[in-house]
Amino acid sequence: MDVDNGKRIFNRLGGGGTTDKVCYHWRAGRCTRNPCQFRHSELPQPSSSNGMGSKRSHVIQPSDQGNFSGGNFSGGNFSGAGSFSRRKPNTYNQADTQPSRWGRDQGQGGAVNGGPRGPGFRPPLKTQDKVCTYWMADKCSYGEGCKFLHQWFVSDSFTMLTQLAGHEKKVISGIAFPMGSDKLYSGSKDGTVRVWDCQTGQCAAVINLGSEVGCVISEGPWVFVGINNCVKAWNTQTNSELSLSGPSGQVYALAVGNEMLLAGTQDGSILVWKFVAATNGFEPAAALQAHSASVVTLVVGANRLYSGSMDNTIRVWELETLQCIYTLTDHTSVVMSVLCWDQFLLSCSLDKTIKVWALTESGKLKVTYTHKEEDSLLALCGMPDAQGKPVLICSCNDNTVRLYDLPSFNERGKIYAKEEARAIQTAPGGLFFTGDGNGDLKVWKWSEQSPAVATVM
Repeated sequence: MDVDNGKRIFNRLGGGGTTDKVCYHWRAGRCTRNPCQFRHSELPQPSSSNGMGSKRSHVIQPSDQGNFSGGNFSGGNFSGAGSFSRRKPNTYNQADTQPSRWGRDQGQGGAVNGGPRGPGFRPPLKTQDKVCTYWMADKCSYGEGCKFLHQWFVSDSFTMLTQLAGHEKKVISGIAFPMGSDKLYSGSKDGTVRVWDCQTGQCAAVINLGSEVGCVISEGPWVFVGINNCVKAWNTQTNSELSLSGPSGQVYALAVGNEMLLAGTQDGSILVWKFVAATNGFEPAAALQAHSASVVTLVVGANRLYSGSMDNTIRVWELETLQCIYTLTDHTSVVMSVLCWDQFLLSCSLDKTIKVWALTESGKLKVTYTHKEEDSLLALCGMPDAQGKPVLICSCNDNTVRLYDLPSFNERGKIYAKEEARAIQTAPGGLFFTGDGNGDLKVWKWSEQSPAVATVM
């Protein structure tokens, strides 16, 4: 037994092996081989000309934001993922659509895409950038001596305020923060909507819907919840409740625009209800048919609706006529989320890309920049940081949420979760929320002061 223990420690220190390859499973904190044929230590770092090691610094370099034609971001120019804007990507400016304005290489502190080290390049994570999976499961025996992170995020630009527990380890599929309310709403595949008191952080109510929740949004005092074959609507000011029938199958996406409620459904249709002020209710207006598979994301920008589908396309609709005017086919897998920012449309997909679209002189949207990730993307959300700079928040299927400056795509931080984060929502006061597949709902806040150089460790 003593010999085995000594051998285990010896191997973890990198001795006894002839290979120069580092154990992949050891880096992830999961190696169970004893002895292991690969190294259980990092390779020595080569020296550099300035006398410092070439190990990547845990520093996010200050970003060169650049100016966009169409105005500076002030917190109201994002539309989608719960944020509402009357703007759309409708201004063509040749300077704005140059790829060089997006994703510029600004050092090794963040994601690099299209920089001098090649398209799609992003420096690989070192072990200290990775969260300990055993710590997440409360099973890590190394404590402070563990080589991996024992924390839920890496950044000093924001912090986690609290975690709201209650959903029964099922996917949180939507989060909403109604205007003028002190309550937060979260919907889950456990068939419930939970109402949280923002002052105490306690669950104030549980609404059992008897069906998986596909999405949750709010507009003004209204909260809308998409479930199977129905949309539920609650007015938080009048306490009225409505059930809107018509959908066939699960409702995966909801949006509001031009006094209309729009729902993307499992059968590929988009149902439209018109708001009737006289009755403070909604009446059916249309059913839009164009997609050949489920509609999973919707966003409204000015007088246009953008719908993303499992058929790998984005459809563009005129809200005045409810007609599809063209189809975007650049993604090669499911379009999971669409977002409007100033004159740009952003989309993410299971094809591991975020695409930035801009209008050409002919009036058609074209891809002006593609940001590549190593993992499939699930959701997009946008908001300003504490200094008013635009930040893109995106979740990946490697159980992380990544935050990027726009337009540089320099990384601002990373959030770790036990399961995929399917829901992201923003709120006034620099707050944002993430909900994951484990039923964990976390509350985050941007730091009031951001240093010129932000360390992430």
